[in-house]
Amino acid sequence: MAYVITQNCCNDASCLAACPVGCIHPTPDEPGFATAEMLYIDPDTCIDCGACADWCPVDAIKADSALTANQQPFRQLNADYYHDNPVRPGWRYKTPPAVVTLARGRLRVAIVGAGPAAWYCAKELLAQPDVEVSIFDRLPTPFGLVRHGVAPDHPATKRIVDQFRFDRDQARRLALFLNVEVGTHVTHADLMDHHHAVIYAHGAATDRRLDIAGEDLPGSLPATRLVAWYNGHPDHARLDPDLNGRRAVIIGNGNVALDIARLLTTDPGRLAGTDIADHALNALRHSTIEEVVIVGRRSAADAAFTTPELLALTQLTDVDVVLDTPITAEEANSAVDAAARRKLALLTPLPTAEQDRTPGRKRIVLRFNSTPVEIVGTSTVEGVVLATTETRVDPDGIRRPIVGDHTETLPAGLVIRSIGFKGTPLPDIPFDDATGTVPNQAGRVTESGSQRPLPGVYTAGWIKRGPTGVIGTNRLCAQQTVANLLEDFLADRLVTPRTGGDELARLVRSRQPDTVDSRGWSAIDTAERSAGAATQRPRRKFTDRDALLDAARQRPARRLPLIPARSA
Repeated sequence: MAYVITQNCCNDASCLAACPVGCIHPTPDEPGFATAEMLYIDPDTCIDCGACADWCPVDAIKADSALTANQQPFRQLNADYYHDNPVRPGWRYKTPPAVVTLARGRLRVAIVGAGPAAWYCAKELLAQPDVEVSIFDRLPTPFGLVRHGVAPDHPATKRIVDQFRFDRDQARRLALFLNVEVGTHVTHADLMDHHHAVIYAHGAATDRRLDIAGEDLPGSLPATRLVAWYNGHPDHARLDPDLNGRRAVIIGNGNVALDIARLLTTDPGRLAGTDIADHALNALRHSTIEEVVIVGRRSAADAAFTTPELLALTQLTDVDVVLDTPITAEEANSAVDAAARRKLALLTPLPTAEQDRTPGRKRIVLRFNSTPVEIVGTSTVEGVVLATTETRVDPDGIRRPIVGDHTETLPAGLVIRSIGFKGTPLPDIPFDDATGTVPNQAGRVTESGSQRPLPGVYTAGWIKRGPTGVIGTNRLCAQQTVANLLEDFLADRLVTPRTGGDELARLVRSRQPDTVDSRGWSAIDTAERSAGAATQRPRRKFTDRDALLDAARQRPARRLPLIPARSA
């Protein structure tokens, strides 16, 4: 018997350190780790000890004898990785040596942002006994995209935040300043006055644009806003997307696009047992959308979604997943790597859109080799004009989509743009507009237009490296940044803060009386879980700031109307 890594692998590589025989790959020091869809266990090397399963933060590792029917394909996916990537015998995972602060006194670090990258940084820092951490976020709740980005029907993925729990000593050294916006309530200079260093880990919160006519018509939405809407983000609770048409079109075919398509076509009765926002659940119950078309510019071999997410999509039992056109033999042979071959193997058997539809079922159509050139409509979206594209290989080996002359207008009442994320600048912090990131060298922020590091200023996560990887990718990214920060502290490269932590708290509360601290977040968390328990849901999110702040103050929040966990 062996253990198998399944769909919701978070890629944070924490399981590697638990494995006594080094049978989990790719490792952080192996080629391909940064772009790996997931990690894999070698069935021929695994000794069935189960240590990795105990360590996994998202419960993605299962004994092969305990796999469900939907998880069975992952047995072969794990084995196939080692067929395509033979591992040299005798390898052992080596945990990097911990950097210690020795006796230089207490180190105080501010972290801007409260998403996974920020929490991984805090976890690394608080592992040292002489470090104090302050986390700032403009929202009244922590965890960023884990709370407001992960699909409601992926609860296992959200368990990753359970590892960000600290012992009593570490908790005393951690201060939360939620509902506090850097640049509004406090400045970069304020943070530097009270800390030796600041880590900017505020993510990439905006969407890249298509830059085509009609992009800003009502009914054309960026994916981030729609995802935030159904996940209860307080800034987007009033979005009210138009779900009254028959067809929705999603431009882009990454994992976010697949999430959105699945949410728009899933029976709302199944979603009622999740933490989906109440307003979104009600809207989906009245939705008339019957078909979601996912449009990709490139060929099927170049699709952006990962194999695990595609596999989950094809396993839907109450939604038809079809191809706009069948995969040709030429396309099937065009895979440039093992990941592409696995995707094509899943796509090729799918029926096509021309075949008879299953009565009473909604469907998701996967369309490749199509580039949007215009979104059309008068007062609202009525359709999207798609041009046929052809993927060609340049002399340098790069595969590029070439837009052709043939176009087709695909009628649609809703168009969702899901072509990637981009960071936004904060006051007084260098920013590279071309990449949407803070310029840096291995996490050390550099001055605009030079390679010289700014003393005491660091970055981690998507705002550091761009929107690449999955949640767990931020762990190693944070480790790199924190290691360099600690190295600079030991080398006396940081400036001693002017004042202490107590004065910081007084300053913040004088400018933002509605600051939410760790006790406030605990009160929100308890209130949401209690509200959810009444209808067998993990939680019912408060979706406006007033309700969140009421809960943080431990005052009775606005009464939420009961929504049954299952539709009648």
